[in-house]
Amino acid sequence: MRITTKSEYGIRALLYLARHYGEGPVPSATIAARQMIPENYLDQILLTLRRAGLIRSVRGPGGGHMLARSPDQIYLGEAITALEGPFEPMDCVNPDFSDCLLLERCTIRQVWRELKHVTDEVLYSTTLAQLIQRPLEADTQVYYI
Repeated sequence: MRITTKSEYGIRALLYLARHYGEGPVPSATIAARQMIPENYLDQILLTLRRAGLIRSVRGPGGGHMLARSPDQIYLGEAITALEGPFEPMDCVNPDFSDCLLLERCTIRQVWRELKHVTDEVLYSTTLAQLIQRPLEADTQVYYI
């Protein structure tokens, strides 16, 4: 699974909104500037997140965007699924999949299913609140002699 720029930007925007949860709407221009995301692209991403029910938008002066739920109730998996679709390393992980002649004797299908399960487990157990509480990585390395 490779996270696209769309998901990276979307998650960064959600984390910014999570850090400002309860402070009212945040203008998209502010999010774009602070997260170094092209504003036109961010607007498309925010629309997708709003349609998925992850954020709410307020129009007009003093308007902007805010999380639809508290950061401890929004999971990373929800965001990625909204932006990319469900994680499926191969089509055959879907229980309804039957479009393969080797399906019944495929030796690797179970590995793909386990990969999906473990990935979903991590993504759907990690909340925005948990992510914003993690310490930021240091920009510089410290060397000891």
